[in-house]
Amino acid sequence: MKKYQDTATLLLRISLAAGFLSAIASRLSLWGSHSSGWKNFLAYTAAANSFVPKNIIPFLAVTSTVMETIIAVTLLVGYKTRQAAWSAAVLTLVFALAMSVSFGIKEPLDYSVFAVCTAAFLLASMPGYRWSIDEKLIKNKM
Repeated sequence: MKKYQDTATLLLRISLAAGFLSAIASRLSLWGSHSSGWKNFLAYTAAANSFVPKNIIPFLAVTSTVMETIIAVTLLVGYKTRQAAWSAAVLTLVFALAMSVSFGIKEPLDYSVFAVCTAAFLLASMPGYRWSIDEKLIKNKM
């Protein structure tokens, strides 16, 4: 059972990181014609946070992009994995709630934002993170 848990944990780290990195790549136009671009991301951020003053939207967009980048990289390499997973869970929960307020409950359900949030919470609850920098750091302390 432990072998499956280790594999599932690794795949969960990779898939959460890939999801964040793909979204970042899209808003930075790195996906070419499939990208949303920064301007569209700003418009979506404003729509999803309809209850926030418009002058705060650029700050939210930049802050979320920086947070997603840090979370993705730390999850991918397995450094401070528990903290990164908690951060991912909180960030996606806030996003899901903002979407729910602005668009209704259907939108975050359609885009599986609650599922991603729950996956991040699950990752944060794992007893260990095999094949990670965290594991190497723990072994070096022993």
